This record gives sequence, C-alpha cells and structure tokens, in this order.
Amino acid sequence: MPTTLARSESVAGIGLHSGQPAQVTLVPSPPGTGRVFVRMDLPGEPIIPALWPHVSSTHRATSLCKDNAAVSTVEHLLAALVGLSIDNVRIETTAEELPALDGSATPWVAALDAAGRQDQPGPAPVLAPTRPIRVSQGNRSLVLVPAPVCSLRVQVDFDHPDVGVQELDLPLDESTFRNELAWARTFGFEQELEHLRAQNLVRGASLENAVVYGDRGVINPEGLRSPDEVVRHKALDLVGDLALIGQPILGRLTAIRPGHGMAITLVQALAQSNSTGR
Repeated sequence: MPTTLARSESVAGIGLHSGQPAQVTLVPSPPGTGRVFVRMDLPGEPIIPALWPHVSSTHRATSLCKDNAAVSTVEHLLAALVGLSIDNVRIETTAEELPALDGSATPWVAALDAAGRQDQPGPAPVLAPTRPIRVSQGNRSLVLVPAPVCSLRVQVDFDHPDVGVQELDLPLDESTFRNELAWARTFGFEQELEHLRAQNLVRGASLENAVVYGDRGVINPEGLRSPDEVVRHKALDLVGDLALIGQPILGRLTAIRPGHGMAITLVQALAQSNSTGR
C-alpha cells in the first residue's frame, strides 16, 4: 500500500552550490500526489513534480524545472524518500536549492523518522522491467535487469590514490539503505575547487557538508565514515536519481562509473520500455 507522512517536519540549511539558505517542510499528502516540490518563495507557489520529464540539469547535481520554477540538488532527499518508502509528500522549499545539511541523506532520514509514516489506501504499483535495459558512454555503463528483488552493484574509479577503484554490492531495502548508504557524504577534490567556483558552483561547500580529498588524503578533521564512502555516496545518488521514474523499481542494477546524467538516461529508457511494453 502507498504511504505518506504522519505529520509535517522541517529542516533548514544552506545549498551546496548556491550557498543560499533554505527551509524545507515535508508535508503529508493524499494518495496519488506522488513526490512534489513547491516553491513557497515564488508567486503562486508553483509545483514541480519529482519526475524525469522535468529534469533540467544533471551537472554536479540533479535539478528540476517546470514553468520556469526550478529546484536543484534534489537527489539526497529523494533517496531518503525512496529508502524509507514514502510515496506521497509535498516538499515545500523557500529557495531554489535544497540545503546540503551534512552532505548525506542522514538528516533527511532523521526528519522523515520524526514525521512518522502513515499507510494509505489503494494500490502501490511497482515497476518491474521485462528485459535488460542498458545505457553506456565509453567505459561507463548502467545495466538494469529483471530480478525478483531490488539490488545494486556500483563501481567507481577515480584517479586519486585515496580513492581508486571501489565496489559495492548490496540488496536495496530500508534496512540496507539506513545502515549502508544514507550516511555517505558528497565528496570532491581540493584541486577542483577553484575551477568549480569559477562556474558558480560549490559556493556553500565546506568540510561540514562534504568530504574533500587533498593531495595528502582527506582533509576533513574527522576523516571518512567508511574507507569506501565514495562508492556508497555514488550509490546513494543513484537511488535518488532513479526515484524520478515515480515508482519503486524491481530489478538488479549494475553501475560502472555512474553519474547523474547517465542515471536520468536510464530512467528515460526504462520509462519508454514500460510505455511500449517492449
């Protein structure tokens, strides 16, 4: 059965890229609402459905736009909603970019736990692919195959001595999401900061909301939460991006060097396959 929240809950912070403050309030919603963003700071309080046709950018984060109203860096909150199986929610935000919080999905999970979960009447459809779906670009690929349960294999390869090749293979259920993925933080490399800021990005980034790799390793005083935190965060991003199909996905996903853009391409291919029945 579908679910929503038992009550409203709010969080606040600054955006990773914009550096601007934002407050987000998660509001219970009726069956059939889905996950929708509402720009409370704009005239008319425009609604932006969390669905793939509204993706406007996948550069360093996933952004959505509808009728000139945009919301960005949505993947961590969407991952938490998927991980905790919250189907219907109104996400009211006071700024374009959602707050980065600590760079992971853990603060969103805490807010959802505080709000509680409420079962709703009606069916809760699951999207189960009937054939393998593959997207690729050079040495990067995403492959989704039919399977009786949901699982995820992710491999990353970064040219940094403290990252290199990392691989993760796990089932995707609520317990695994909470224990293995939710706490993994966004990350970056110190040598890229100047270039990214020249593009008006990471204006709100700090050691409080991102893991930063320098020439001599991680420069965050507390270090890593896990030696393979990078691949775990990439898996977290994937869960959030795949949420834009609008339904839980039943299948096994293998992701080699994934990114936001490829994830959305896979979602588009899955949506087309589902609509055509092929």
